[in-house]
Amino acid sequence: MNTKKRLPTAIFLLIIVFLSIQYASRLVFFIILQGIILVSLIEFYNLSERKNLMPKKAVGVFFALLISLPFYIESISISLVFFAVLMAMTVYYIITVNKVEKVVFFPASVSVTFFGAFYLSFTLNHFNLLREEKGPFYIYFLLAVIFIGDTGAFYIGKLWGRRKLVPMASPNKTWEGSLAGIITACLGGIAAQQILFHDISLWKAVVFAFLIHAVAQVSDPFESLFKRAAGVKDSSNILPGHGGFLDRVDSLILATPLFYYLLQLFKTIE
Repeated sequence: MNTKKRLPTAIFLLIIVFLSIQYASRLVFFIILQGIILVSLIEFYNLSERKNLMPKKAVGVFFALLISLPFYIESISISLVFFAVLMAMTVYYIITVNKVEKVVFFPASVSVTFFGAFYLSFTLNHFNLLREEKGPFYIYFLLAVIFIGDTGAFYIGKLWGRRKLVPMASPNKTWEGSLAGIITACLGGIAAQQILFHDISLWKAVVFAFLIHAVAQVSDPFESLFKRAAGVKDSSNILPGHGGFLDRVDSLILATPLFYYLLQLFKTIE
């Protein structure tokens, strides 16, 4: 771990994230979020290209932006957008797959192009819903739970980890580290609840923290499988010491929508 490279990058990212969440206008926050999603999507497509899956990057970026619209414009139905994406993709491939050699790559291309757009745009755009409907402190809660849990999992796993959790996807992750991550995430949830706000009751903070970090521990190695398949350690080197944007958001891809829907589910329960 190169601390000299990681620390300045981490500090810079934390400042940008804080300023965006706390002070950016609704439109600016949405634009910044789309930038993160699209850079992550390009990294995902680059990994796919290493396995000759032939993603259509420009098409995928366009679809990702379409999927993001209902998260900003409430009058647009997400169901309508998904249908529009399906129709547009169908027409696009019917027109462009016009040679025998293209037919061979068609199933992989259409699958990875659509999946990438859905995988990153639909999930991470829930940050916009969290900020608009719940407020910035709920995002801080989510980030604190994942960061503190990941930190606990890393250090405890490094010291006492013995049994591999998912060796194919993440060979360094252990069951001991996983358990430590969930415990420290719950402690982080309690601390965040006490320091940041009391809108969430203490028992909800613990339950949310437990579920968030459990799902984050699934989301992270799932993204890692794409890197293992491509034969690379990081999705890119755009962030010195941290890899790519996809590496930084991997835990949040599933944890963010989960947290949003947990808040919806538990909002009437004291």
